[in-house]
Formats: sequence, structure tokens, C-alpha cells
Amino acid sequence: MVWDGQELLAMYWSDAKWQINLLVTAHMLGGLLLGSLLGYERWYNGRAAGMRTYGLVCMASSAAISIIGYSGYWYGGHSADIMHGDMTRVAQGVLTGIGFLGAGMIMKEGLSISGLTSAASVWMSSVIGILIGVGFYAAAIALTLTCMGFVTVVNRVENVLPRRVSLFVTLRLAREHSWTVESLARRLEPTGLKLHEESISIQADQAGTRWSFLISAQDRRTFISVVDLARDIMASDHILELDLQPARN
Repeated sequence: MVWDGQELLAMYWSDAKWQINLLVTAHMLGGLLLGSLLGYERWYNGRAAGMRTYGLVCMASSAAISIIGYSGYWYGGHSADIMHGDMTRVAQGVLTGIGFLGAGMIMKEGLSISGLTSAASVWMSSVIGILIGVGFYAAAIALTLTCMGFVTVVNRVENVLPRRVSLFVTLRLAREHSWTVESLARRLEPTGLKLHEESISIQADQAGTRWSFLISAQDRRTFISVVDLARDIMASDHILELDLQPARN
């Protein structure tokens, strides 16, 4: 079948199509705005994924879910009887795809894991986009504000509440060292730090010995600074190299 110019114009640029396009565009702009707002909190806290990432994810999610509601107008509406989009499958695909994106934001270095909150919030931004796409504007705005408020408030609450401070320590010792697990525990006791003996890993070669272990303080408010701890450890005999890393897992 061949259509002339007027038929093609009516199929793709009719008043009804203009209205649908404007509505989908409004959904995308709303997703971009709310996603950027959610991303601002992450950007403000120095995270790699910020307003651009969250805005694009939320906008793409709202666009993908919006067009499913107008499947009868796809391809100019010529195949309206056979075009029926399944919104639940599209939503599942969007959430699964953004889940992979969030997994790439989670970083593990030693015993420290970071990026979990950013991964969860970028997945949440896709949910906000889906809410906008199906027309639940008030719910999308409420979810955005709730997420921002929750992350901000809980972050401050966590800074006030007592919690343990854990560090992953790596020491390189000279060949003539006489360290033992008991002597290491005694060295840490005056600083208020506990040695987790089950975490000790020892590697030895002709150049010396490398010890790796986990230590923790019961309360971070009584914990001496990392600089002071490093100075106290380096004052011990036979230490050639020291590496201190936060252990968050």
C-alpha cells in the first residue's frame, strides 16, 4: 500500500498525535526535573553519579513507559488493531536494566564497599520515571522528596549515633621481626582498638613478611585519629611499610 503526502502527514502529524507527543514530552521533562533533583543530593555529597546521570535515567524511564500507553498510535496508527504494548514487561525491563547500571556503581576495594546508596537511589530514580510515565505525578513528586529527605536526615542521624570504626591494616615487616599475634594485640590495646584474629593473613618471602588484619574501635568518638594511629604503629620496630584503609562492608 502506498500513501500520498497528505495521508502520511495526517498519520504522523495530526492534532491527536501532537497532543500525545506533547504529553510524552511533558512526562520526559518532568522525569528529567525530578531525577536531577534526586541526583543533586548525590552530587552535593561528592558522588560520581550526579544530576546528569539521575536526570537521564528518570527521563528515559518515563519516556519508555509513556509510549506504551499509546500503542494504538504507533507507526502512524496504521496497525492499531495488532499493536498492544504490555506495560508490565516494559517496567520490568527498565528496572532490570537500571539494576545493571546500579551494579556498576558499586565498588569494592579491600574490605571496603562503596556506592550502595548511589546504586539504590539511581534505581529509585527509574521508579520515579515510571510513576511519571503512567501519570502518577503526585506520587512521583512525593517519592522524590521522600528519598531526598530520607537520605539527608538518616545521614545526619548516623553521624550522631555510636558505631564501630573498622580499619583494614597491612604491614610489611623486616625479616628479623619477632612479632606474634599476642604481641600485636598488646600493642593495639592501649589505643582502644580490638584485633580480629580471624582476619589475620600473613604472607612471607625472602624480603620480609606482610601482615593483613582487621581492627575496630567500639566507639568512633573515643577513637584516635588515623594519623595518630599510623604514627604509633610506625614507631614500632621492624616496620617497613604501612597501609590503612577504612573497612565498610
